Order: sequence, then C-alpha cells, then structure tokens
Amino acid sequence: MLKKERLIAIQKAVDEKGIVNVNELIEALDVSDMTIRRDLDELAKAGKIHRIHGGAQRVENIEDVELTHNEKTVVNSDLKEQVAKKAAGLIVPGDTLYLGPGTTIEPLIKYVDHPEQIRVVTNSLPVFEACKQTDTEIVLIGGNFRKKSGAFIGGLAEQMLRELKFTKAFVSANGINDECVMTANAEEGQTQAVALNNAQEKIMLLDETKFNRNDFYRYYSLYNIDCIITSDGLDDSTLKHYSSYVEIKK
Repeated sequence: MLKKERLIAIQKAVDEKGIVNVNELIEALDVSDMTIRRDLDELAKAGKIHRIHGGAQRVENIEDVELTHNEKTVVNSDLKEQVAKKAAGLIVPGDTLYLGPGTTIEPLIKYVDHPEQIRVVTNSLPVFEACKQTDTEIVLIGGNFRKKSGAFIGGLAEQMLRELKFTKAFVSANGINDECVMTANAEEGQTQAVALNNAQEKIMLLDETKFNRNDFYRYYSLYNIDCIITSDGLDDSTLKHYSSYVEIKK
C-alpha cells in the first residue's frame, strides 16, 4: 500500500471510530509499528488527528455556526450541572471570584454552600442573573454587549477587570486542543484572559465533550491554568494526555 493510501485509510478509521490504537492499524494495514507511528505523527503535525498515547483520536472541527446562548443551554446540560456541582466544592467563605461567561459556569452559584459569604465579579449577564437569585455580593462588569453569549466584552470591560484581584477565576471554553484554550470570539477571549491573569487560582470548567476541539481564537494556555474540573465520562487516554499540561479533577 502506498503511503498516500495509508494516510487516507488511517484518517478514515480515526474519523469513523473516534479513537484507534496502533495495534488496530498495524493489523488492518499490514505494516510495521514504526511505519504506523510515523504516519500518525505526520497526520498529527498536519492537524488532521490528535495524537494520544498508543494511538490517535479524532480532532473535532470548528463549528460552522456558533450556537446561541439559548442553544448552548440545552446541549449536554446534565454534564454541565455535574461539572458545576464539583467546582462549587472549591469555593470557600471569603473568596472573591471571577465567573466568566458560559453555560457551564452559570449553574455554579446554586451549588455554593454559603453564597452570602463570597463576592462574585462577572462580565456575563446570565451569570449575573443566576447570582441575583442568591445573597451573593455581585459586581457586574460593563462593556460592549455580545448577545450571542450574553457577555460584556471589549476595552471598557478589560479596563475594569485589570483593576480587580480575585482569589479564584472560573472560566470555560468552546474547546481545548493540546495546550490551546479556544473560544469563538477574539474579544471575548481577551477579556477572560485579563481576568485570569489577575486571579490567584485559575480554574477551567469543561465537560468531557470539550476536549480535543478547536475553535476560532486561542485565548489562553493550559500551562497557565491551575486545574480543570470535568465530568465523569472523560476517557482514560484523554485524561492521561491532558494531565501532562494541567491537573484534571473528575
């Protein structure tokens, strides 16, 4: 089999199965271990697959159209609630929190034991609305309103966030791929990055479907995140791979 044919066959197998291991490919293509590993490395370098220990995983493409806030709310809502509930256990009385935009962040406040003993700063209108139902002290950051996500972004928001310090920042993302933290809008990502840089602890809330996903704008590096809180279904190979960048809590 020619190299081009092998690469096409490997790509097809990864796309169809999601995850394939080296031994499967050796048997299917009747080539050596070294050949398969070279082919996988070449496809990974081209961004067509995601290399994991012992094999490869499909890389999800950028969404053609960014979902609206209402559409995102109903996608994997059970996983998002699971992640938010786990993350709430990290919050202690006296914390000043930055809560970024995102439907995984929005349920967080309802799982906090003593919301009246913390302060929340957010540039997300839906997060503000959720916090408003509790006794939490809330600071809403203004700026240019982005209807798609319900976030206030841009220069004014960034200017205000630069003046504030947080014990913990909780953020989400549309996807992570290797060390890249991705979102759909550059200004929204830049605003979150300012808040993260002013936090003592930087915590990401991501359900298992957000791993190995790309989006338009890389706004942060996993190397600078302290931990990721994720849902129970994250597979072992993905957990192992991303644990080389950041601590992951399931």
